[in-house]
Amino acid sequence: MKALSHPKILCVLAWVALLSVPLLVIGGLAIAWGGEMRGFSARIADSEDQLMRFRRMIATLPELRAEIERVRTNESFKAFYFDAPTAALAGAELQRQVQDIVTAASGRLISTQILPGPPEESPPRVRVRTQIQGSTETLLDVLYNLEQARPFLFVDQVSVRSSARPQQPAADPRGRAIRRPPVNPAGELTVRIDIFGFTLGGDT
Repeated sequence: MKALSHPKILCVLAWVALLSVPLLVIGGLAIAWGGEMRGFSARIADSEDQLMRFRRMIATLPELRAEIERVRTNESFKAFYFDAPTAALAGAELQRQVQDIVTAASGRLISTQILPGPPEESPPRVRVRTQIQGSTETLLDVLYNLEQARPFLFVDQVSVRSSARPQQPAADPRGRAIRRPPVNPAGELTVRIDIFGFTLGGDT
């Protein structure tokens, strides 16, 4: 057997290298394609899992709607909500209830204002801002009666300031008389309270 000459060996190696390039390219493409297919399969599995969860959620919607309707028609639950067809009527009812509470506590109702509730809230919230005057005992009685009220009432914010004025001299250093504002000897408080409850009515 004759040994291959050096030029022939180089020629064979060149052909082997030339044939190896397409094989390497094909192998690289196959590996990349396999990785892409595995990623695609994983995304399909995730999508199928999400679809199954959505289907389960949709399947529970009739039961949830029925439960909400049972709550709306349950008389025991209605005791905790303002049973008014609109938020405006519920706000007027809340204002009357707050006025009764303040009067029962020997306070003076200065003003009430219906505030807008958060949009798209269920059940809808009805809010009022009220300003009252009275003693410390009046404030405590009002807060206690709000806590005990039915429908449920909640205090959102409370701002308290004293209505009493400091004693001023009858005359200035030059001897001129000073017109003094009325002094509140009882030390009454001016209180601003934001109060809210919930209503079964859905329309505003």
